[in-house]
Amino acid sequence: MSLAVRAVPFLFVFAWSTGWIVAGFSARLADPLWFLFLRFAMAAAVIAAIAFAMGAPWPRSGREIGHAMMSGVLLHALYLAGVWWAVRNGVPSGVSGIMAGLQPVMTALLAPAILGERITARQGLGVALGFAGIVLVLMPKLVGVPAEVYDAIVIPLTVNLVAMLSVTAGTFYQKRFVSGGDMRTTTAWQYIAASLTMLPLLALFGKVEAEWNQTLILTMAWSVLALSVGGIFLFLYLIRRGEVSRATAYIYLVPAVSALMAFVFFGETLTFVQLVGMAVTAVGVWLATRPR
Repeated sequence: MSLAVRAVPFLFVFAWSTGWIVAGFSARLADPLWFLFLRFAMAAAVIAAIAFAMGAPWPRSGREIGHAMMSGVLLHALYLAGVWWAVRNGVPSGVSGIMAGLQPVMTALLAPAILGERITARQGLGVALGFAGIVLVLMPKLVGVPAEVYDAIVIPLTVNLVAMLSVTAGTFYQKRFVSGGDMRTTTAWQYIAASLTMLPLLALFGKVEAEWNQTLILTMAWSVLALSVGGIFLFLYLIRRGEVSRATAYIYLVPAVSALMAFVFFGETLTFVQLVGMAVTAVGVWLATRPR
C-alpha cells in the first residue's frame, strides 16, 4: 500500500474535523442555511469545472444522475442543514457531537442487514470503545447544562437526530447505488442537488443574511475547497475502497481532533478526562478499521 493511500484516513479526519471550527466562525457572521446554500453551489461549480477541464465522463442515464442527486441530498443537504440549524437554535455543541458519534454505531449495526457486511467481534469492540471515547471527550461540555435547556430544545434535538439518520442513510445509499462512475462528475451532481434542496429550507427556516468580511470569506473558501471538495472526495474514496462500517469509524476521531483545534483557535480548555477519551477513541478506531 502506497504512502498516499495510507495518508487518506488521516487527511480525511483532519479535513472533517475543521467542519466544527468552520461552523463556529460562520455562525457568528451568517445564517447557516444561506451559508450552506452558497457553499454547495460553489462546490458544484468548482467540481464541475475540474471535471470538464480533465475530460471526466459524465453520467449518461437519468438513473445514474438520480442516484447521485439523491445521495447528495442525504449526505450533504439534510445532514449539514439539520446539524447547523439545530446548533444555531440551542443544541449544545457537546450534545451535537455525541449525536454525530451515533453515525458509526448505526452504520455498524445496520451494515450486516443492508449490505451483508460481516462485523467481527473486534470491530464491534472498536465501535463501542470509539463511542465511549467520544462521550469522554465531550463530557466536560455537557457538565453544567441545565435540564431546562434540553426541555426548550426538543425540536432542534429531533432535527439533529434526523440529520444523523440522513447521513447514515446517505452512506449506505452511496455504497449501494453510486459505487461506480467517475467520482468527479457524480460529486458535482450531488452538490447541485444539495444546493437546490437548500432553497426551500432557506425559504422556510432561514434568511438571506451574512456579514461579509475577511473572516467569512476565508471561512467560505475553506468550506468549499477543503471540506466540500477535498473532504468529501476523501470520504467517498474510503467508502468506495472498503466497507462502510470501517469508513465511518474514522468519524469517531473527529470530535477529539476538533477539541484540539478548538483549544488552538478558540482557547477552549482540555481536561484530563478529554485526553483519556481521545486515547480510548484512537484505540477503538484502530480496532474497528484494522483489515481482517
